[in-house]
Amino acid sequence: MLGYTISQIAEITGLTAHTLRYYDKQGLLPFVDRDKAGNRAFKESDLQWLAIITCLKKSGMPVKKIREYMDWCMEGDVTLHQRLDAFEAHKRFVADKIAELESYMHKIDYKIWYYKTAIELGTESVISQSNCVWTFEE
Repeated sequence: MLGYTISQIAEITGLTAHTLRYYDKQGLLPFVDRDKAGNRAFKESDLQWLAIITCLKKSGMPVKKIREYMDWCMEGDVTLHQRLDAFEAHKRFVADKIAELESYMHKIDYKIWYYKTAIELGTESVISQSNCVWTFEE
């Protein structure tokens, strides 16, 4: 087999063919070969690259930064430090995002408790009305 088609890769990865074409146009898929007709011919090893790209994209890395990372990968060992730095910076970004989401989860848990308590009591009038809203400092 010459390689997987874009449709097959879309089915395997859960990415849409449109997304894969977009990634290719943005320079994120320099490793993908083309067949004689000029169609993308993905290899099994390309799935690993796509997994990393998907991880970085879904965890909030901008396409421009992913392209920079992919360029470094294509350059080889001379960019190992840059790639490490990029992952360390992205890890800090993701950790900060997780902390932010945990803060929101705490507020959501509180509101669930609030409404369950109000339902049990049959009213929220015995619970402080200030519990209905938060300030940005909370």
